[in-house]
Amino acid sequence: MPDELTLEERQALLDLARRSIEAAVNGRPLPLVHGQGLPERLLERGASFVTLTNRQGELRGCIGTLEAHQPLAQDVREHACAAALEDYRFPPVTPPEVADLLIEISRLSNPEPLLYSTPEELLSRLRPGVDGVILRDGLRRATFLPQVWEKLPDPAYFLSHLCQKMGTDPDAWRKRNLQVFIYQVEEFHEAHELF
Repeated sequence: MPDELTLEERQALLDLARRSIEAAVNGRPLPLVHGQGLPERLLERGASFVTLTNRQGELRGCIGTLEAHQPLAQDVREHACAAALEDYRFPPVTPPEVADLLIEISRLSNPEPLLYSTPEELLSRLRPGVDGVILRDGLRRATFLPQVWEKLPDPAYFLSHLCQKMGTDPDAWRKRNLQVFIYQVEEFHEAHELF
């Protein structure tokens, strides 16, 4: 992904995410974004996902957006809180859990359409470990970040699981042409030394 964030910018976002989670979980006001001395580039529009895992490496929450519509710092703050409190797959994070969370931020590039004619061509055009994938089928939509390739490295298996996430038949991608978009991420996380 071009134009990656500096180490200082990444650390500022990770600090903001942690402070936001601590505030949200404890019912306190969220940290301000503007006027807080954040690097200027973090106030430009950006899209992000925030992923939370616990000490055992288990997913604890993951929420984000696919399209930039607000300043990146505000987007990270919003999704850090949502990952902790609003991911329907998990109970809300409790105050004692916060210290045991590892925060990962994924900054997304703009999604681009991936054109293909056959299921075989779709498989050949995907880049495992590089591309995040969005599938659309009518009003349904689902995405997997590029990091999901680590758990689902086979492209056919990856697409079948993504169809299931979208709420359709796992073989939908084989039976009809779905809308496919790809994007890349700049992924960074807190140092493991925190554990």
